[in-house]
Amino acid sequence: MAFFAGTGLVVKLVLFILLYFSVVSWAIIFYKLLQVHRANNESNRFMDFFWKTKKFDAINSQLDRFANSPLTVLFSEGYSELKKLMEQGDTVASEGGVSTDLGGIDNIARALRRATTSEITRLEKYLTFLATTGSTAPFIGLFGTVWGIMTAFKGIGETGSASLAVVAPGIAEALIATAIGLVAAIPAVMGYNHFQNKIKVLIGEMDNFSTEFLNIVQRTFAKK
Repeated sequence: MAFFAGTGLVVKLVLFILLYFSVVSWAIIFYKLLQVHRANNESNRFMDFFWKTKKFDAINSQLDRFANSPLTVLFSEGYSELKKLMEQGDTVASEGGVSTDLGGIDNIARALRRATTSEITRLEKYLTFLATTGSTAPFIGLFGTVWGIMTAFKGIGETGSASLAVVAPGIAEALIATAIGLVAAIPAVMGYNHFQNKIKVLIGEMDNFSTEFLNIVQRTFAKK
């Protein structure tokens, strides 16, 4: 606080900006930790339930138990499209199947792709802010440092004294901006990379689930 009180207006503004970046970044990191942990945990539980139950109606009735899993959104969209096709007459009632000639399977595949894109967007929400913080905070801090050093040297010129007692406090006050910039940037970069890796795993699970869902529909419901 003593350093902050002794800095100039520009450096104070820089420190306020960096403090904002840091606080928001940490809020995003904690939020994404909770979101991604729940998504991973409930996706694993849903897959176990999905393969044990093996009945779409029963699975659909229990989706609320896995509300944070992106896989439940894919299942819900795929199952809704399947029911819609059956109601619209794409199902051959006598054979209980979806007619591939009318593009039924393609419609379900498109619904799954839309759901996947939507879930990826949801999972990646706010990560751009972490990336922006990681890339810009050090430069904002450096700007504050350069400005502070310029002010310190201007003061030296005005006083005509270049002793260590005169120079050191001004330089130290200027360098704090760079330090705060790094404090804001490092957790943001680490958080961004961590969540990107976790989300890539979830995307792989969504792709695998979409493939398995379509295979089940083709084997079980499709017209032979």
